[in-house]
Amino acid sequence: MDVNEVKSCLDANHLENIEKAAENVKPVIVETPLIRSDFYSSEYDCNVYLKPENLQRTGSFKIRGAYNKISNLTEEEKRYGVISSSAGNHAQGVAYSAKEKGIRSTIVMPNVTPLLKVDATKAYGSKVILHGDVYDEAYRHAIELAEKEGSTFVHPFDDYDVVCGQGTIGLEILKDLPEVDEVLLPIGGGGLIAGVALAMKTLKPSVKIIGVVPVGAMAMKISLEEGHVSRLAALKTVAEGVAVKQPGNLTFAIAQKYVDDIITVTEKEIMEAVLLVMEKHKIVAETAGVIPLAGLRKRAEKGKNIVCLITGGNIDMLTISEIINQGLITRGRIMCFSVELPDKPGQLLRVAQLLADRGANVIELQHNQFKAIDRYSNKVVLEVTVETNGHEHIMEILSALEDHNFAVNRVY
Repeated sequence: MDVNEVKSCLDANHLENIEKAAENVKPVIVETPLIRSDFYSSEYDCNVYLKPENLQRTGSFKIRGAYNKISNLTEEEKRYGVISSSAGNHAQGVAYSAKEKGIRSTIVMPNVTPLLKVDATKAYGSKVILHGDVYDEAYRHAIELAEKEGSTFVHPFDDYDVVCGQGTIGLEILKDLPEVDEVLLPIGGGGLIAGVALAMKTLKPSVKIIGVVPVGAMAMKISLEEGHVSRLAALKTVAEGVAVKQPGNLTFAIAQKYVDDIITVTEKEIMEAVLLVMEKHKIVAETAGVIPLAGLRKRAEKGKNIVCLITGGNIDMLTISEIINQGLITRGRIMCFSVELPDKPGQLLRVAQLLADRGANVIELQHNQFKAIDRYSNKVVLEVTVETNGHEHIMEILSALEDHNFAVNRVY
């Protein structure tokens, strides 16, 4: 989006356009409820509310912006259909919206897009083209196709109609919790936080709009710090839904004006949040979707009313399994260690008894003489994975082993 287009959008009547968007999307969205989290509220001594956008038809908030954009197309534009590029939730939002409106849609996805997401997009009736090894290559190809075919390109975030569609979330939050103090939102390209900020700051200027980004995908944070739209050389995060190298020109301008702060979270904090929201609230959320919860401890203050958006739940089973295991490690619920033992009867029993006495449940055990430092020393390496009850419990177990003259090497 060029400078003149950005200025025109910034001068628009945001509240009127977001309220119009709310009417547009009403037939297809779930007006997701605010869920007060007893767990997080107790953990941080404040009032924490979750807004579960993973409950939308396509599994994420993206349907709001996509449907609003397509609803606002002229009849002429509808005849030529829409094209978009995405490796995830935006693709499904565009595909579903186009199907509902009875218009043709094409989605360009990188070749590395998981088959699950490709099939989900096709299931909504879209033509899917796999092109390029990274998102940027898919994006450029989609732009070329749109120009060649005369179709409307539906940008994932740098589009005013898309931003206003996402802004309908802000209207719902204020309706359900007028006394809200702060809203935490993940940032990729910035469409979500731009829309919510426009809606909420217009109606309640005192509310704090806080962005949360992974340390490996800080495009918007760095751009705001440098005072201009900046492009990252590389991305490194498990939260692929916010893995964007460069924010939009429009979303950057809105963030400059309305976003109060942006905080960072680590990969471990993200994976821990996936585990906790599943365990404590029985909510299946994707990695990008829980980023606000990962950042909550950095914003919590006693008595404050904080809303954390859970932006989506499109996550495959293998990824869930891996992330749960990482989350369990981070929370001190699983621990693996190795010890080198004399290769003689009774040694394994000694270790097992120490673990049993301290309530550590053995998950896996490997007894391997070929892993010994010196194969001719008549020793064997024992590697044990145990279920534990937190970091204090782990330290108790390790101390007990060392007190009984076992040289312990903690694996994780």
